[in-house]
Amino acid sequence: MGHGLCADLVSAWVGAGVEMVLDERVRAEFFRIAETRFRANAQQLALAEDFFGEACIMAPAAQAPVPGIPDPDDAWIIAAALDAKAEGFVTGDKALLDLGQHEGMPILSPRAAYQRLRGLV
Repeated sequence: MGHGLCADLVSAWVGAGVEMVLDERVRAEFFRIAETRFRANAQQLALAEDFFGEACIMAPAAQAPVPGIPDPDDAWIIAAALDAKAEGFVTGDKALLDLGQHEGMPILSPRAAYQRLRGLV
């Protein structure tokens, strides 16, 4: 796994037994960004695939996007999280973070999620 806050957050979630949920859209976006922005090689991508298979729950695709989300692609991801009854949604997307929550589900930055997990807020 990588280094930094997000890696620490995921490690802490795994250690705490937190169920991490993602849908195919999030998974696909992860791999697209890992390849194009971070230039991940085939071995690194295979490790990520193994991690997702072992540590994450794949949520079914949402049947419809939720209203009130600025980016139509994000509306589908938020819908999948709500359908999965996620207790929170962690993102670095400023437009989503500005919402603060949607239908009672908190939308948190990685830092806020880490601080919440550690009882710092």
